[in-house]
Amino acid sequence: MTELSTLEQSRLLRTPLPGPRSQELMARKVAAVSQGVATTMPVFAARAAGGIVEDIDGNRFIDLGSGIAVTTVGSSAARVVDAVADQVAAFTHTCFMVTPYEGYVAVAEQLARLTPGDHEKRTALFNSGSEAVENAVKIARSFTGKDAVVVFDHAYHGRTNLTMAMTAKNMPYKHGFGPFAGEVYRAPMSYPFRDAPEIDGKLAAARATAQIETQVGAENLAAVVIEPIQGEGGFIVPAPGFLAALAEWCRANDVIFVADEVQSGFGRTGTWFAVEHDGVVPDLVVSAKGIAGGLPLAAVTGRADVMDAVHPGGLGGTYGGNPLACAAALAVIETIEAEDMLARARQIEERLLGRLRELQANDPRIGDVRGRGAMIAAEFVDPATGNPDGAVAKAVAAYAHSQGVITLTCGTWGNVIRFLPPLSISDELLDDALDVLTAGLEQVS
Repeated sequence: MTELSTLEQSRLLRTPLPGPRSQELMARKVAAVSQGVATTMPVFAARAAGGIVEDIDGNRFIDLGSGIAVTTVGSSAARVVDAVADQVAAFTHTCFMVTPYEGYVAVAEQLARLTPGDHEKRTALFNSGSEAVENAVKIARSFTGKDAVVVFDHAYHGRTNLTMAMTAKNMPYKHGFGPFAGEVYRAPMSYPFRDAPEIDGKLAAARATAQIETQVGAENLAAVVIEPIQGEGGFIVPAPGFLAALAEWCRANDVIFVADEVQSGFGRTGTWFAVEHDGVVPDLVVSAKGIAGGLPLAAVTGRADVMDAVHPGGLGGTYGGNPLACAAALAVIETIEAEDMLARARQIEERLLGRLRELQANDPRIGDVRGRGAMIAAEFVDPATGNPDGAVAKAVAAYAHSQGVITLTCGTWGNVIRFLPPLSISDELLDDALDVLTAGLEQVS
């Protein structure tokens, strides 16, 4: 039995939203869960598969969020379900640091194979993207003996204290939570839609490195950490040559180049890792989200000499590389390869970009359409000024929600709608969702 055979792959609204059972559960949520934990949708999931999420009232939603790029191979993917069931029957936990097991080693071996570059590599496994980013910084500092870290405008790297310092956006991620970790510096990002036309990738990189040299000093810098395609910042794809020039500068100055592929990695952009589009081989690659099909797993993979610079016992955690998550990750890799999901991501890109650019041609509020694979975005602007228009993005997304389409906004100004469908979604569901988006644009004045 496949995942798609148990859940009808069509959008359906049986009740007004939210339905009565979701309303009851939301009341319980308000009474029991911190208000700091917000929800995008007012409905509660009962099951999900393929490109559909079904709520507890029987409403079916087209999933353009994938749990924020997590269920890349589809929720409840058959191989993942089987692998986790087998593992949970064997054992759920021993702690790899106490009694190790093969799954952890196997995941590390696969990551050495899949991450860019043919050099000798090592991996350490963790629970979340934030945790993995923080450990990448620890590793870089241990190897270089230097303290400073450079990140970029519009970046998002997590919610822990160090990664909040690395994240650019104040609300909702940083406001009221300081003071933050020190020795974190910010450089200008390549943002083709908002940069002057003459600022190509190389010039943008020169602008960034000049600021780093004057304000930080390469002799103090342990790592440059960058998302090859920025996620929460607005799905910003840097201009060609930007990442390569940064990586070259890092090599010349003994600085560790860290690719934060938490949202963009694991097949999402049509390659295993987004940095491959730019021909860049990072020193360290951070993986999470889509790596384990919905189970919590993250990784830092990189040069053996860098990863092995940390003293024994310096990396780890009670749950890092949990055996259930490792089993899921191996099944995710098998699924992507067996079903040629990298090619599917590229097909999704063609379909999404085509439809969105048709809309853009007739609607000046869509200032930019960009992205790669199944990581596509539309940026909304005031047609008169070009300034970001978060109100339009919010209203269109709200309309989509009301019609049974899960969409997410992002961007520094909240003016970007992002499309993160699972790679198992059908063309029919994509077309239906885009029809809803088109209707939403017509509704929002």
